[in-house]
Amino acid sequence: MYFVEILVPIAICVVLPVLIVWLIGRVRQNETNRKAEIMLKAIENGQSIDPEIFKGKKKKASIKQDLLDKLNGACITSLMGVAFLLVMLFKVGDDYGFDAFLPYAAGAMLAVGIGLFVSYFVGKKMMAKEIEAEEKELE
Repeated sequence: MYFVEILVPIAICVVLPVLIVWLIGRVRQNETNRKAEIMLKAIENGQSIDPEIFKGKKKKASIKQDLLDKLNGACITSLMGVAFLLVMLFKVGDDYGFDAFLPYAAGAMLAVGIGLFVSYFVGKKMMAKEIEAEEKELE
């Protein structure tokens, strides 16, 4: 039992992030290798080569989309904070020793949620003219 109590946090805090970073690196490397293969085949066949193929295609998100993403994050984190508070109040999960963890998790989630709500409303107010200009540009 003691072994599992040590192994689970190590797996979550060390192994999982390392595995995620490794997987993302492998995906990017595979994508680059495929693009390089395409370029080599094009050179072999005498085709014209587009030098832009290796540049990342990043779409610039609109101001309105950024604000909606903040609102979405605010709703999710705030609701999770409220859920943690409710779990703490009704003593659900008492068998697993989460009592010491829940107030901190609830406070952190609520703080992040409230911060994102504030950021959303302030950004909406400050960027009203820019949002309106973007909408006119799209029409």
